[in-house]
Amino acid sequence: MLGYLAVRIVYAVLVVFGVTTIVFCVMRLSGDPALLFLPASATPEDVAAYKAARGLDQPLPVQYAVFVANAARGDFGTSLRYDEPALPLVVSRLPATLTLGAVAALIALLVAVPVALVSALRKGTVLDTAAMMAALFGQSFPQFWLGLMLILIFAVQLKLFPPSGQGGLQHLILPGLTLGLGMAAVLARLLRSNLIDVLNQDYIRTGRAKGLSEYAVVARHALKNAALPSVTMFGLQLAGLIGNAVIVEWVFGYPGVGRLALQAISQRDFPIVQAFVFVVGVTYVLLNLIVDVLYTYLDPRIRFADRAAPAAR
Repeated sequence: MLGYLAVRIVYAVLVVFGVTTIVFCVMRLSGDPALLFLPASATPEDVAAYKAARGLDQPLPVQYAVFVANAARGDFGTSLRYDEPALPLVVSRLPATLTLGAVAALIALLVAVPVALVSALRKGTVLDTAAMMAALFGQSFPQFWLGLMLILIFAVQLKLFPPSGQGGLQHLILPGLTLGLGMAAVLARLLRSNLIDVLNQDYIRTGRAKGLSEYAVVARHALKNAALPSVTMFGLQLAGLIGNAVIVEWVFGYPGVGRLALQAISQRDFPIVQAFVFVVGVTYVLLNLIVDVLYTYLDPRIRFADRAAPAAR
């Protein structure tokens, strides 16, 4: 297990380093932030002083070397807009986004698992067709459009939920639905397909022949084995929630880290964007590792040594 974790940590460092390097280069190509943060009346001397104070007057290789050295210590620079350290500012917005992500993940599971079970057990019926059509539409709708429709119906017309802002559970329902329904659509289709395959296996027929209840056959045997690919997909979806939340938080005016990142991109606030990408990269790596650990629980035949061996070769 220790060898496997060591290999994964090395890969994680390389992935996060590569992603932050790409973002560093792309953001420098987006334009000069001094033109956005200084008034139109600023003189060339003012622009030069602004760049010098933030190290933007140095050649790109020098800026990159400074960035890597500081990032290794957890210092991603000072926000050009807020004049505060970038990483603590991003981390301070992270709990709001994680709370929204938890609500979305819960909604996705509560919708996807029952829909997949009913569709798999009633394969080929009208109920199955209707459920899969709904899942297909749910997967196809753009999140910004779905969010606007939910605001129009449930906030403007029915006045059941607030249209924007942060507060209690009511402020999380609409953005949580916007994020969660898309996740549920993907999970429901994948889990249904896997359940249909598992329900046709010999050990399922043997369990039924021995007199096991349908609940025991489906819940204890079929669902656990069919969940393996879905766990991988769900883990990737959880990791992508921070990135997907960018548009949803903007639509609902939700003060999370995604909205902060979108503002930073539009304003060329390099340190904030770099810190945001670092946090997203670390989140992806950690959740992928958690998914691998869950695999060993769902399928005892999988061992860390078996998963580390291909990487070592």
